[in-house]
Amino acid sequence: MKPKFLDEAFEMITKRALEMFLKKHKDYGKDNILDMGELGIAFRISEKFNRIKHLLMSGNKPSNESVEDSWIDIAVYAVIAVLLKRGWFQKLNVKK
Repeated sequence: MKPKFLDEAFEMITKRALEMFLKKHKDYGKDNILDMGELGIAFRISEKFNRIKHLLMSGNKPSNESVEDSWIDIAVYAVIAVLLKRGWFQKLNVKK
């Protein structure tokens, strides 16, 4: 489905980010984030950014996750960082 409006497109991407978060949260749980906190998230975002930068500058095609998936991962980590800062990541659980 192609969106007709920018807000619809934004919603499509954020829905995909939520799906990715839930899938990875099921595999990893909370401990990988809680171990290093916000600094750990910053390192993970940095690694994703450097991977994207390398792929874009080299012209290489990724052999694992797509560049788009890496961008969505960065968005997910950014939301997790805000949840962590508000104390919600530590206290709340997923309902599914």
